[in-house]
Amino acid sequence: MIEAIKLILKEKTLFDLFFIDGSVKRYDILTLAKKFPQLNALKDRKLFLKGHLIGGGVVWNDELDIEGETVYEDGVDVTNEYDDTDISNFVIGYQIKQKRLEQFMSQEELAMKAGIDQSDLSKIERGCMNPSVRMLKKIAKGLGLQLKLSFE
Repeated sequence: MIEAIKLILKEKTLFDLFFIDGSVKRYDILTLAKKFPQLNALKDRKLFLKGHLIGGGVVWNDELDIEGETVYEDGVDVTNEYDDTDISNFVIGYQIKQKRLEQFMSQEELAMKAGIDQSDLSKIERGCMNPSVRMLKKIAKGLGLQLKLSFE
C-alpha cells in the first residue's frame, strides 16, 4: 500500500504529497478534477487551503477527499525538488509514529522507555529533526524493535 505521509499545499491549485516509499508527487486539482469531477469545488482557494492529511489521503471536508494510493500514478514526480535528508526524516518519523501507535504507546511513554526527551521524539515523528543513529537505536529499543540500516 502506497501511503501519503506529508502534504504541502502550494500556490493556485497545486499540492505535493510525500509518500512512504520516499517519493514526492505534485498534483493539480484542475487536472485531477477531470478524473474526479467533485474536486472542481477546490478551485475555491479558501476551501483548497483547508486540505489536510488523514489516513494516507487528503481531506478537505466531509464530501471532498482523495486517497493517496488512488492518485499515486497521476502525480508528477518532484522528489528531486526536495532535500533527500528532509524526505528521509519524514519517512523515518512516520514509521516511528506508526510503530508507537501500533503498540498503543504515547509519545511520553516511548520517550521515557527510550531515554530521550519527549519534545525530541515529537520533532522526529513530524520529520522536523534529523535524528542520529544513536537516537534511532534508543527509540527502536524503547519500541522493543531492532534498528536495521542498509545501503541499496
